[in-house]
Amino acid sequence: MLCETHKDILYKWARTLLAVGGLVLVAGGAAVASRLHAGAPSTAPTHAVGRADRGALPVLKRVPQPRPESAARRTDIDSARATISLYERTVKQARVRRQGCDAAKRGVGGVVILDFGQPAYNGHTYGTYLFSGRFAGNKQITRAMLGYAVGYRRCLPRGSKLSISLARGTSNYHPQVPSPYQAGRRWARETRRLERLLEARGLSAHVTSAAADDVEPAWDRSFHRTRDFFRGYRDAAPGNVLYNFGSLDGGVGAVWNASQMFFVSSGMKYVVAIPEIYNHAMARQWAELAHIAKHRYHRPLKFAGVMTTHTSSNHAMKPRDAHKLLVRALADIGEGTAVADVPPTLTNIRAAY
Repeated sequence: MLCETHKDILYKWARTLLAVGGLVLVAGGAAVASRLHAGAPSTAPTHAVGRADRGALPVLKRVPQPRPESAARRTDIDSARATISLYERTVKQARVRRQGCDAAKRGVGGVVILDFGQPAYNGHTYGTYLFSGRFAGNKQITRAMLGYAVGYRRCLPRGSKLSISLARGTSNYHPQVPSPYQAGRRWARETRRLERLLEARGLSAHVTSAAADDVEPAWDRSFHRTRDFFRGYRDAAPGNVLYNFGSLDGGVGAVWNASQMFFVSSGMKYVVAIPEIYNHAMARQWAELAHIAKHRYHRPLKFAGVMTTHTSSNHAMKPRDAHKLLVRALADIGEGTAVADVPPTLTNIRAAY
């Protein structure tokens, strides 16, 4: 079964625990999607948008402007709650619509990533292998996401001003496609198509369209396939944010160099990072990249928040703690002045039901 089920919780935690000891795990472990995160809610801001500015570095409008050293900033994160992002096993509209409704009933806005798995091609159309192992075409994914948006809007209380940036997620895990570049272009086109559908259905005040990619260097050591997917997305000029919700696999130089890491985290147009922060090592790795971006490239690393995999049973880091850990790491490497800002936008990813 060629799907992204290799990226399960055992793989993630084995790799990051080894990183603490200075080692890098470069081979994925085998597991099933049911072992993926069964997360609990925690933190995220009330509003977030998935449209990017047309300039070289996208900006998330309406996301609270970060003030990491201020008392107001600390209050923001202490009062924030997390959205729930999902590893999707189906594109059935009824089920995904129910997921959207449940999200609205929780009363949380922010970034929601629906990860549909490994890029794939079935001989006729581009799409992904879901976490169930089944193939889903890009248009099926778009219809499923529209269902989520409809469910979210219908179940919001009357007069609610909550909104979400709804991102169609994939990964750079061994793309099963004839052209990663074309896969990226089509991912961008469907992201834009969903936005038009949201506008036509009167949903855009509460749901905006974005894209996302779980980028992990160990899955593409040459960097070529990841680079081609990102370039394809950029060249389609969708105007929609592309979130990198991945890891750095040992940090700068362990697998990819700083230039490669920066390109897929902030350097390319439309891209911002909402990194996985599961432990101290991962926070330090992202802080190091932010320091290099500021002092070598003279550009900030654009963070959109953080992602966690906390559940009641795995004792993983909670979203608020992960955010505070990353902010501290950025301040430490900047010798008291953070080299990048991290909005109080938090999401916790788990296996879909």
